[in-house]
Amino acid sequence: MQKIIPHLWFDKQALEAADLYTSVFPQSQITHASVIRGTPSGDCDIVHFTLWNQAFIAINAGPLFRFNPSMSFIINYDPLSFDGTPEEQESAARESLEKAWQQLMDGGKALMPIGEYSFSRQYGWVQDKYGLSWQLMLTDPSGATRPSIVPSLIFTGKTLGRAEEAIHFYCSIFKNSEQGMLVHYSEGMDPDKAGTVMFADFKLEDTWMAAMDSAHQHGFEFNESVSMMVTCEDQAEIDYYWNQLSAIPESEQCGWLKDKFGFSWQITSAEMENLMRNGSPEQLDRITRSFLSMKKIDIAAIKAAAEG
Repeated sequence: MQKIIPHLWFDKQALEAADLYTSVFPQSQITHASVIRGTPSGDCDIVHFTLWNQAFIAINAGPLFRFNPSMSFIINYDPLSFDGTPEEQESAARESLEKAWQQLMDGGKALMPIGEYSFSRQYGWVQDKYGLSWQLMLTDPSGATRPSIVPSLIFTGKTLGRAEEAIHFYCSIFKNSEQGMLVHYSEGMDPDKAGTVMFADFKLEDTWMAAMDSAHQHGFEFNESVSMMVTCEDQAEIDYYWNQLSAIPESEQCGWLKDKFGFSWQITSAEMENLMRNGSPEQLDRITRSFLSMKKIDIAAIKAAAEG
């Protein structure tokens, strides 16, 4: 089971968006959909799906948060993932990238137009019609191997200059972690300050993530529209991640927390997720009523609610 899963907050378009995304990327499908009732946002659809064999979750929970590019998804089109000669592989990767670009641009907008850049022979950054951001990149096959999809964080505004600190912090918390590439801005790259992070990536458990600093005036910051859900095996593990990550007490609710950088995490239970996916409608309603009153998830209380 994928331990860390991106979680997307929609107003009412979760299923529609999952349909689009699973049509854009290969090896993708909707795996489960359910409804939780009686939340502060009313009845909420929860959609589980995979994109390029990586798990995602989307929820309809009202217009409280809007996607912005502080959290985007890098899509690596590696020619080695395609069949044929090297020339045929690159052609197939380019064609797949361009097709995805056109699909995501329908009703969306280009944040960086598709073209050749110093870091990639073909790259484009698109914000789709729901506001979610995707960085489509033709990968150098001679470079380090990375997954097809990598969540990417921009540290800007109040968190500017803290990307490297955040990477070290996250890697110190997750027991199975790895620091990958780290490239700093050099002198003369104003407004970005020399020594801050131009690009870095790191691995937490089974999930690669990327981070960068940006001193441009973007006008956005992290919010709850995209969070990372950590699935724990027992209460001790929930307690550990909760105590390590939570830094803003007023943001604690229903297993959600914000860390010291303002980034949102959900610390949940594998047992609770199983009950939510496989329980009866009556059990689902009781579990929902139970966790709505919680800050940190209490597995014993969740199990008691499921049992009635």
